[in-house]
Amino acid sequence: MNLIEVKDLTKKFPLGRWTKKALTAVDKVSFAIPEKPPKIITLAGESGSGKTTTARLILGFIKPTSGVVLWRGKDIWKLKKEEWLQYRREVQAVFQDPYSAFNPLFKVDRVLIIPLKKFGMASSDEEAYEMACKALEIVGLRPEEVLGKYPHQLSGGQRQRIMLARAFLLRPKLIVADEPVSMIDASLRASILNIMFDMKNKWGVSFLYITHDLSTAYYISDEIIIMYRGSIMEMGPVDKVIEDPMHPYVRLLIDSIPVPDPDQRWTERIVLPKVELSQVVEVKGCKFYDRCPHRMDICAEKMPKLVEVEPGRKVACFLYHREAY
Repeated sequence: MNLIEVKDLTKKFPLGRWTKKALTAVDKVSFAIPEKPPKIITLAGESGSGKTTTARLILGFIKPTSGVVLWRGKDIWKLKKEEWLQYRREVQAVFQDPYSAFNPLFKVDRVLIIPLKKFGMASSDEEAYEMACKALEIVGLRPEEVLGKYPHQLSGGQRQRIMLARAFLLRPKLIVADEPVSMIDASLRASILNIMFDMKNKWGVSFLYITHDLSTAYYISDEIIIMYRGSIMEMGPVDKVIEDPMHPYVRLLIDSIPVPDPDQRWTERIVLPKVELSQVVEVKGCKFYDRCPHRMDICAEKMPKLVEVEPGRKVACFLYHREAY
């Protein structure tokens, strides 16, 4: 059984009050996260690809224009009050900015204790405090060093660990982590990712990891979904997609990553044409057509479907399944 499943998820934002044109941020996106075994699934892509909007739709922060988000087979926007509260507890979020997640007027204890009281998971202040201490230890923090302090007294890495502890406190089944290490020092990123890895292996927590950094995605993920202009270009096991990309966009994305070796320099500069706003709004064929080095006539006329090309791997490109059309 799937824990979360999105089907033809679409979100359009109007471009202005006096126009009917709309920007399609997410365009018929479909994928699933199983309940067992727990997995870390990465949603990757460049800025503006629609990955964060997809995360907000899954979290229920915004309603889709069309399509559904299913939680254990039920549309989240049709859940009863009790079911919605359970969904809110079991699907948690960790955001990019470890600074704005805290109210600077309150001590950090507040973000740990209030959720426990809200969801009735602690019968007393003492029990809540004890649960908070255990959660902090799980994410590698000493309770005596962080509890009782204000946010400005802690580092960015400590604050992000506290947010992971807060999410973990509610015993979630899924944590949506939106760029959780992008504002953390490079020396601390691996420690945050390792905490996520331990939560998956030791506590059975799945993650939807949102990032533009393919190196961290490759390090931590089981599967990866590559998005471009609101659509899924390729998805599958992370090692296969990163080591042997099939979609032309994903190939260029991988090729743009520099190798940390001064003897291996780029032989040529990758230059892609700029995308005009009008092309973003109205797209008839493949969204990557105007920038694709392998484009064909059919690419300008039809939008390629996301088709399984091998077990567990899907690609939206006519190079691999023209016969399906």
